[in-house]
Amino acid sequence: MFGRLDGHLVSRSASSRQRSPPQLPVTEPEGTGPMSRTKGLVTYLLISFGVTWTVEITARLMGFSLANPLVQILSLGWIAPAAAAFIVRRWVTREGFADAGLALRMRTAWRHYLAAWLGPLAFTVAAVGVAAALGLWQPTLAPLNDLIPGLPWWAFLAVLMLVVPLLAPVYWGEEFGWTSYLRLRIFPGRPLAATLATGLIWAVWHYPLAFLGYIEFGNVALGLLVWTVSFLCQEIILTWLRLRSGSIWTTSVAHAGNNMTLSFLTGIVLGGTIDATVNIAIMTAPMVVVAGWILLSGRYEAQPPTTAERKPETRSVRPGNGVRAEADLRNASPRSDQYLPIVDSTRAGRLFNEGRDAFATRHRAPGWR
Repeated sequence: MFGRLDGHLVSRSASSRQRSPPQLPVTEPEGTGPMSRTKGLVTYLLISFGVTWTVEITARLMGFSLANPLVQILSLGWIAPAAAAFIVRRWVTREGFADAGLALRMRTAWRHYLAAWLGPLAFTVAAVGVAAALGLWQPTLAPLNDLIPGLPWWAFLAVLMLVVPLLAPVYWGEEFGWTSYLRLRIFPGRPLAATLATGLIWAVWHYPLAFLGYIEFGNVALGLLVWTVSFLCQEIILTWLRLRSGSIWTTSVAHAGNNMTLSFLTGIVLGGTIDATVNIAIMTAPMVVVAGWILLSGRYEAQPPTTAERKPETRSVRPGNGVRAEADLRNASPRSDQYLPIVDSTRAGRLFNEGRDAFATRHRAPGWR
């Protein structure tokens, strides 16, 4: 959440130079105070976990296989995080959807859409390369040729890549909940802690699948640990896409690619020779590298909030105090990585005033008042 800077007058009097500048009061938007935020988080988590786990357990007890993609879609368990976020935003905290990143931003974020679409395929190539280097896979694409009789592997891959963007609305349900709501609320002002906590909670949300036939680990504890690392790396990358693009739809495309390209292809190509834990570890290896690069380069801290997430800045200023007018600030470039540092500009204006007044004091003519 990003607070609103209330206005204050920038004084040019000599007395203002002798005390610290007044702190700008920061107020939170309606419905985002600590108590309301806690209430929203608890409600969100109860709905997300309660609905999803109930649906999964019920489907399994009815004899359905959760490994069946059709069962996964028809069960609607994936929509629980989106429904929870909608209910909380609309009726619990009533904070609305201004920071949800619902706009597509296709024109300004096309590079990030391209990265979200092709990135999982690049991870797949890197993962099978790691498997080959470790001697765990003999390079062959025969399993892909056998999926659809008469359809060569390259044609199957092309069809799969075309399907990924079409499935983005399905995976939007999770992204609208986890990355676009929980991550923003769980640790405000601490992007790295919020991202890691979101990834951990997202992983725990998947844990029942390891006991309901969706995935089978030889060593369940080790398998869940490796799976958790995979979710943490994915959330780091998804958050980076969300911050850079300003849209939750880029993360939805990437999420679809992670499931339908990375997980599916590595499972087909490598699944017959290694168990699930090793498969996930190999699949996660290239993501660890990218996630590490994002963290070590400090890209979370360097990213200001997008214009969709920022509230209008309002300030009362006197003419000539060196601070850019409010209209100019609002007409600044809407790109999140180019917005003006308003607080720094205010400080620069204050320093300019102090220097000017000091010069006038030293050089004023006799009788100056």
